[in-house]
Amino acid sequence: MSNNPQKNLLIGSTNAYSGKSAGIIGLIPQLEKRGKKVAYGKPLGTLIRASSSPAIEEDLQFIQQVCSLMDDQVISPVLFLDHPTINNRIKGEDTTDYSSQLQAKIKEISADIVLLEGPATLWEGSLFNLSTIQMAEAVNASILLVVPYSAVALVDSLLTAQQFLGDRLLGVLINQIPEEDWDNTHNAITPFLEGHNIPVLGMLPKDRLLHSLSVREIARRLDAKVLCRADRLDLMVESLTIGAMNVNSALEYFRQRENMVVVTGGDRTELQLAALETSTQCLVLTGRVAPVPLILSRAEDLEIPILAVNYDTLTTVEIIDNALGKVRLQESIKVQQIKDIMTQYFDVDRLLSLIS
Repeated sequence: MSNNPQKNLLIGSTNAYSGKSAGIIGLIPQLEKRGKKVAYGKPLGTLIRASSSPAIEEDLQFIQQVCSLMDDQVISPVLFLDHPTINNRIKGEDTTDYSSQLQAKIKEISADIVLLEGPATLWEGSLFNLSTIQMAEAVNASILLVVPYSAVALVDSLLTAQQFLGDRLLGVLINQIPEEDWDNTHNAITPFLEGHNIPVLGMLPKDRLLHSLSVREIARRLDAKVLCRADRLDLMVESLTIGAMNVNSALEYFRQRENMVVVTGGDRTELQLAALETSTQCLVLTGRVAPVPLILSRAEDLEIPILAVNYDTLTTVEIIDNALGKVRLQESIKVQQIKDIMTQYFDVDRLLSLIS
């Protein structure tokens, strides 16, 4: 470790699914390439593996794994946020000083830079004195704010966040910028923010791969039975389509989509065939009706997995739709993609100059 004092950097966000974990995965190797010993922690645990005892924070475990961090480079949560824990606090049964616990954990770490993953929003964790600003003040951390692009709300949300976070706001990373809004973000929004003392340290383009979902993850979330091509569950799905129209309309509609998952009834053979002949990555059949042999044979030839579920079509669609675009970076192809994007579009040297 260098002779410089340890720096604490809190990665915060204005709303859930902003891309904090992705940013951390992309940032750690860049810092290490510059000779920095990095530690990582997630003080407020939210993704709890229910089957494990003691509890395991899944994001923390995953980032430790993909970034090859040793145990002494990882800070476990001081609190797992769930309904019983919240109720105990509200009732006054829990009076623990979690800020002091966090301070103690930080003191046990030996690193040049400690990256702390903040709560989903600026106010989450306030009940336990573990909101973004409360964490930062407890451990004297600067804040890097990750915000998803919004044509309407981006500037307003950042100006408001600046008022709330004050001098602890080190800079921002604007995520998920659509191609058509890139030039305006670069030429108008960024200079405006810089002029208001909000350094823009990175602009990340919206990436289709990062907002996709593997067939394997779809099968897991649906508790589905794989009827064929179990060897192709790593295919990535980018869009969701419901097969509920007549076959001619369906074929025209299917041809307009790319890398889709098609949800349709097990008895809709003509729609299933239409889907298999277009850009379909996965066919999900509802209604507990087995597909005819022709469908299975054609899917085998085209290497397209077919899943059977016990849910009705509406429930199946809701589960998949809620997952698309919000899935965590569990696939290795996504991990490499975010590392490449962060290397290209995030100014880590400017970050280091601001934090020093």
